[in-house]
Amino acid sequence: MRKKAMIGAVMLGAAQLAVVVPATAETREVSWFLQPTEVEPGGQIYAETKAAMGGCGPATPVTSPGFAAPLQWTIGGNWGKSAGYGKAGRTPGKYTATFTCSDGTKTSRAFTIIGTPPKPTTTKPKAPQVAVKPAGAPQTGGGHAPMAWDW
Repeated sequence: MRKKAMIGAVMLGAAQLAVVVPATAETREVSWFLQPTEVEPGGQIYAETKAAMGGCGPATPVTSPGFAAPLQWTIGGNWGKSAGYGKAGRTPGKYTATFTCSDGTKTSRAFTIIGTPPKPTTTKPKAPQVAVKPAGAPQTGGGHAPMAWDW
């Protein structure tokens, strides 16, 4: 009897685990792209996903510290297409763009803002030039001097 009770408890625990695990452990690769992967500072970036072709329906805009503003999904189309344009930031470097699908899946892609990151300036500003005021007309060259053809 004790053996049957233990087997029953184990089976009940396994059944409960089978119900809970799929809801929290489901992860999948989302098909979407971000172009170009190397962009000039302030350049345009395009993102696209198609829900019927391995993508997803986006629930949030695409965000990144490398964006001037979040990329909004403003274009729709066949096969559940969602797409949009955004603008890269000004600071060169490697960044990650991320969004969340309507099913809760989070996905991201890497991109690079090309160029050399600005170096901090440590030079001192130049001292302003001191203005010198002339004392009078002869010092300014405003007087009349004889010319070579004056006789």
